[in-house]
Amino acid sequence: MVFVAGPRQVGKTTLALSLSGARKAYLNWDIAEHRERILKSELPPGDLWIFDELHKYRRWRNYLKGLYDGRPAGRRILVAGSGRLDVYRFGGDSLQGRYHLLRLHPFSVAEQRIHSTDDFHQLLRLGGFPEPFLGGNETQARRWSREYRTRLVREDVVSLERIQDLGHLELLMMRLPDLVGSPLSINALREDLQISHKTLSSWIGALERLYAVFRLAPFGAPRIRAVKKEQKHYHFDWSIVPDDAARFENLVASHLLKWVHFEQDTKGRDLELRYFRDVDGREVDFVVTDRTKPILLVECKWTDAAIDKGLRYLKTKFPDVAAWQVSAAGTKDYKTSEGIRVAHALRLLETLT
Repeated sequence: MVFVAGPRQVGKTTLALSLSGARKAYLNWDIAEHRERILKSELPPGDLWIFDELHKYRRWRNYLKGLYDGRPAGRRILVAGSGRLDVYRFGGDSLQGRYHLLRLHPFSVAEQRIHSTDDFHQLLRLGGFPEPFLGGNETQARRWSREYRTRLVREDVVSLERIQDLGHLELLMMRLPDLVGSPLSINALREDLQISHKTLSSWIGALERLYAVFRLAPFGAPRIRAVKKEQKHYHFDWSIVPDDAARFENLVASHLLKWVHFEQDTKGRDLELRYFRDVDGREVDFVVTDRTKPILLVECKWTDAAIDKGLRYLKTKFPDVAAWQVSAAGTKDYKTSEGIRVAHALRLLETLT
């Protein structure tokens, strides 16, 4: 089987229905008629079955295991969902070895073949989700984003998570975009929202499982004095981040994560996206690792700026690792004597294919 997971409204259903014969093979758990057919095992007669949002069925794992193990030769099964299909188990039997997971992300520079700074800034303003980006209207994009967050809380959280206090959860979602780019302090947020540390941690975990946010752990190595626990967070919909520089950093984070997930899902590479911060306050926005060893360092600046001291420091520790300082509005393009590439973000992001 193939599982296609990702944020709601990122294009999973459109992708599934683009397959040959998909219209006759498609069943959506959210549609009452389809749900009844699934429960009665009245499935399409062809050699393809497509199940959308099936993870909302409490016994979906056992259901798929039975279908897979009893399938006739040549039967193909595609499962799409906005929850993290690799995480939701509900006590069901393991599907290990029976599926490949592919994660679908919002549009990126490389996918849209963006080469001009004007088009890049449109992607930065509108976000990468298909509907607001293709609509091309900033006002409509803001309305879409607001409605998107409401539906995420009122529909997906209610159906998939055991969270009752939706009002405080909505306050959390409104507060998080202001904190992008800085280490996320659970204690400070807990005091702001007047809820327990355990509750807040579980809520952020739920938002991760629903592909609303993602968190990066710090990169540490024996030769550097890195922090160990503080995490940073970013949003799949970067358009909600109010500060321009933080939104740009979020866009770069999303592009790097999309590339990392693609390499993991299609090639089996052991890549991770992290950030660097040491006890002396030096930081690098992003570190991509391969089997825990860094292969790419990326620092974000809004416009042309001197080489960041954190990036220069980390490059001296790992001189053979590719290092970039990218900007959203800069015009310079050069490489330093240490091998640090300074350029507009387009030059890096268009290579992440």
